[in-house]
This record gives sequence, C-alpha cells and structure tokens, in this order.
Amino acid sequence: MAGIYVHVPFCKSRCIYCGFFSTTQLAMRQRYVEALCREMQLQSASSSQFSHIETVYLGGGTPSQLEGEQLRSLFSCLYNIYNVSADVEVTIECNPDDVTPQLADCLAHLPVNRVSMGAQTFSDERLRWLRRRHTADQVRRAVHLLRQTGIGNISIDLMYGFPGETLPEWHADIDAALALGVEHLSAYALSIEEGTALHAMVEESRVEELADELQRQMYYDLKDRLEVRGYEHYELSNFALPGRRSRHNSSYWNHTPYIGLGAGAHSFFGTHRQWNVADVQAYINAIEAGNIPAETEQLNDDTLYNETVMTALRTREGIALDTLPLHYRHYCECQAQRYIESGWLKLDDKTSRLRLTREGLFVSDRVMADLFVPV
Repeated sequence: MAGIYVHVPFCKSRCIYCGFFSTTQLAMRQRYVEALCREMQLQSASSSQFSHIETVYLGGGTPSQLEGEQLRSLFSCLYNIYNVSADVEVTIECNPDDVTPQLADCLAHLPVNRVSMGAQTFSDERLRWLRRRHTADQVRRAVHLLRQTGIGNISIDLMYGFPGETLPEWHADIDAALALGVEHLSAYALSIEEGTALHAMVEESRVEELADELQRQMYYDLKDRLEVRGYEHYELSNFALPGRRSRHNSSYWNHTPYIGLGAGAHSFFGTHRQWNVADVQAYINAIEAGNIPAETEQLNDDTLYNETVMTALRTREGIALDTLPLHYRHYCECQAQRYIESGWLKLDDKTSRLRLTREGLFVSDRVMADLFVPV
C-alpha cells in the first residue's frame, strides 16, 4: 500500500492561526498544476514502490481554489501515470464557501469520494476573528450540497480553546457538528504558531490564551460526547464512525510509504524522507527544467524508532512492542514504566501493545518525549 499527497498551496486569504505553507498568488495556479503533472512523471520514474496507489489526498492551502478544469487535468495526469487501486480513497480539502453547486458537480465527476472541510467553529463571530471566509450556515449548505451529489464520506475540522471561550460554547459547536451527521471529525486546540498573525497578537498582549485546565476539560468533553454518538476515538485528534477512519492519514501513523507532490510537500520512502522547496516560483522553475527541487534525509535506526513512538502512540492501537528490535523494546518498556505506574500508559500483556490511557491523552507530548532515544 502507498499513498500520494498533493499540496495545493493557494488560499484566497490567510487565517490568523495558519502556519502551513500557502500563498494568495492565485494567478500561478495553471502553471502550478502543469508542474504537478510534470513532477508526477519525474517521481514515478524513480519511485517504483509507488506503482500501486491506495490513497490520494489533496491538501493545502485550499485545493478547492483550483478551477474545475485544473482539477480534471490533475486527476487525469495522476491516473495516467500511477496504477490507482479500484477502491482508492480520494480526499480533497475544501473551504465551505467554495462548495458551490458547480464545484459539487465537478467533484461528482472526479474520483473524489471523501471531502474534508475546515468548519473550525459554528460561531460567526469567532469565524470573523479567525479571518475565515465562510459562515456557519455555509458549512451546513456545503454538507447538504455534497450529499446531493453523492459524496458519502465527509469530515469536518473543529477548533477549541479560543480566547474567552466557555464550555457551553464549545458544547454548542460539538452539537452543531453532530447535527450534520458527518462520518469523521477532527478537533484541534487553537495553537499559537510562530510567524502567524495570532502569534503577534499574543506577543502584543492583545489576546490571552485559554487556561490549560479548561482546554483539558474541552478535550475530554469532546471525546465523551462523540463516543456516546458512536464515533471511535482512533487517534489523538480524530474521531470516525465505524469503517470511516481516514485511510490516508492512518498511513502516516502506520509508517506506510507515501509520496508528496508540490511545493513544500514531504515524502516518506521507508528509509529516508524527502521534502520539496516551500516556494511556489522556485518549485515551478525547477520542475519546468526537469528537476525535483528537494532535500533528502536518511533515517537511522534511532530516528525510525522515535518516529514509531511519535506516530503509533497517537493511535488507539498504540505501539506494537513485539515489532521493535529487542534493544529498543527494552528501552521503551523501561522508559514507560513510570507512566504505567502513574496511569498515563497501559501495557496489554496479551498483545504486547503500549497505549495511552484516557488520563495520558492530554499529556501525550510529554510521554512521547520521554520514550524517545536521544539523537
């Protein structure tokens, strides 16, 4: 199994919290799509392990900012170059206000069978504060439109921990999301990324971060409310109805190889990683000259072990200790012992799996860091 991630960095405007690589230079979209198709050819020539593709994910940025003909061209190239599985999962990220009848109809005639939308909140006031372009009603209309055109697998993103947010307000957001009947839900605490407008606001004391204890309660209230409604908490920030886990994102957590296409995109080849230059113009120029503008990092055993800890421990299944080389297994068990005693980790003797407990979920970063081998 292998996956393809396609980075579409174009955004109509920038949100105050976003730390992802993106650009508002929409005039470059056509040349960029042509460069993506050319990169597919260059990558396929040197990456035979990606001859059979199980998942495709268009992320950003805002992939729904591409025009219909550009999306059709992109998928035509991908399917001509790669051997794509008949039951492939194809996800596209969309902004709710981009989901017009025209876009929905376009997606219905493409291989797309899963849509991920950044709702973030159902408070129009907070959406304006985030500088999001959509309203809460546009989220609802987008879901309705996608359902009408046959998209049966929809995920939405929520955020919590806004300055001044209360528990009842967070509960209202959760309830609004549940009312849409979406198959998948991702939820993230509002994070302060350096270099963002939000970071500057915090530095200038114009906004105050929410207390950790209140954010902890919001996280557990989310977990409880979704699980009661039948959603499986399968990864730290992700919840899915039965059979609706994100197959593509799960491949990241399972250390499955994947190829990243586009400016700023990362690839994982099992023993090494590769990442393209995070500059649209430099990326296009290099690809047009027949070169992939990428840097490579060879992964040693310590780094691979640390990445296994970081990814596997995020999941419901946890770390399969018996898949680790013996000396790493002994190290992991030794480091984990105090967290097992404190109730933040649990070791299942029957399956040899090490998992975060409910109490350990909110402090997962601290636990993972202590299981790492120093490099």
